[in-house]
Amino acid sequence: MDVTAYLDRIGLPRPATPDDDSLRALSWAHQAAVPFENLSIHLGEPISLDPADLFDKVVRRRRGGFCYELNGLFALLLADLGHAVDRVASRVHRGEGRFGPLFDHLALIVDGRWVVDVGFGRHSSYPLRLDSRDEQVDPGGRFRVIEADGGDLDIYRDGEPQYRIERRPRDLLDFEPACWWQQTWPGSHFRTGPVCSRLDGDDRITLSGRRLIRGSGGASTETVLDSDEAVLAAYRTHFGIELDRVPEPPGS
Repeated sequence: MDVTAYLDRIGLPRPATPDDDSLRALSWAHQAAVPFENLSIHLGEPISLDPADLFDKVVRRRRGGFCYELNGLFALLLADLGHAVDRVASRVHRGEGRFGPLFDHLALIVDGRWVVDVGFGRHSSYPLRLDSRDEQVDPGGRFRVIEADGGDLDIYRDGEPQYRIERRPRDLLDFEPACWWQQTWPGSHFRTGPVCSRLDGDDRITLSGRRLIRGSGGASTETVLDSDEAVLAAYRTHFGIELDRVPEPPGS
């Protein structure tokens, strides 16, 4: 891990100590600089969870990724900076009280006190207190951490469940089958269309297919990009991603 290069990628100096304030700063800066994106699936690029490949993609090639990639690599950075990090498997809420399979999502528990997640797309800008059951107000919404059956934890945003965390620590390799499944299963929502999103101040900017969506003060504006050149320029201008062709859903 080239910590200096990684910190340069997210625009921060090396923290003096691995404390709560620096963790907050790292979480926000990572989500502002490194987009949540599924473009590899729509460019025909295989996704590898090998740490060297993740570092090359996110830091050297200045791309983003989805949860297994972003939280997987961020965990290594936090550990190198002196934090205690557990990767935990999560089940994403799918409506009507139903949760997806275990390993549907990778989240982090840091220093035994914080739920940290830089790989869920629209989510909290800052870490969430693991031991608080009170409402936690964040630029991304109003969050709660609620006890679930079997010692699991449910993460709620604005009164709606987001995902259920299993507290057992996992190795990054444990997520490889689910990562492959998300890339290849025809029913995976990651295959329905390309999306790229990052924090933009207290709001987000998102390119979903050909729709450029900007949030501001709780409202959003949407612009449809009517040419491939405009789409590629949006990836370059708003996300720092240089592509030679527009990502398209597999099989399209």
